[in-house]
Amino acid sequence: MTGQPLPRLAVIGLGMATKPHLKALAELEGRVVVSGVFNRTRAKAEAVREQFGFAVFDSLDAIAADPGTDGVIIATPPDQRMEIASQMAAAGKHILMEKPVERSLRAAREIVALCEGAKVHLGIVFQHRFRQGALRLRELIDAGELGDLALVRAEIPWWRDQAYYDIPGRGTLARDGGGVLISQAIHVLDLMLSLTGPAQSVQALTATTTLHNMETEDFAAAGIRFASGAVGSVVATTATFPGETERLVLDGSEGTAILTGGHLRVAWRDGRSEELGEASGTGGGADPMAFPCDWHRDLIEQFARGIVTGEPPRITGREALRVHALIDAMVRSGASRQETRLEDME
Repeated sequence: MTGQPLPRLAVIGLGMATKPHLKALAELEGRVVVSGVFNRTRAKAEAVREQFGFAVFDSLDAIAADPGTDGVIIATPPDQRMEIASQMAAAGKHILMEKPVERSLRAAREIVALCEGAKVHLGIVFQHRFRQGALRLRELIDAGELGDLALVRAEIPWWRDQAYYDIPGRGTLARDGGGVLISQAIHVLDLMLSLTGPAQSVQALTATTTLHNMETEDFAAAGIRFASGAVGSVVATTATFPGETERLVLDGSEGTAILTGGHLRVAWRDGRSEELGEASGTGGGADPMAFPCDWHRDLIEQFARGIVTGEPPRITGREALRVHALIDAMVRSGASRQETRLEDME
């Protein structure tokens, strides 16, 4: 962005999910300016000021009115998204928002529509797409090297202890919109759909195991039919102690790609093999934030660059509606015990 003004971002919400954002923003010094941070508990904002040197905003109104803020990173719980996104979009601030877009597909559509109406960018934080192995797999699929996709398998065997769900609102419909699907598996499901194309229908089982006392599901399994003609399966849980690395397997006519965390292994039908990517924490165990900030850094930089150049976010709010539709269909199928079609995203 040499010769262009540096984009200026404010951070709204300083809970657990903000840890990699703040580290990434510190690494982006000289490329992105942090105009300030805001948290409804002032002490958290002051602690961030002490650690990173970022200024503190006194209110959301102050951010909305600040001519030196081009965009905001919203990392609040999902039940606060509508209020904040509405105010910031009306003020002309571009928005980069933690997943999910909102607690329901209907509410997510509302946020996407209001941002499009205000002509502000809406990007969603699905950092798994920025891992080295995922980027390489995207290249192979775009080049047609895996051939025709036939079978997809997504496995998310993560762990959260009861203390995680004892935090007020965690895993509830009112605050989070659901359990393992919308809070954890959504990352892998988004990555899956970005590689496979849209799903058409699902048949699911959702449940709460005896290992957790919580309102919503900590286990989900589903068979999926994709628009391409491929079929697949998803198993997601936060009840597998001590937590294992998530895995996405794509079986094509020319080879099979196995993405384990950020590490990709490809077995070609002609006998060749390929491996690349990083072996790192994924947040699937007791510490949900046990992963590097590199993926967030690249995602934030691309979003910030787009504020200056007009380039849209890599993962837009409208694109994120696909994974919301899949989760919505899985939840409805789990309740009805019937195969359920996804709602039309057009």
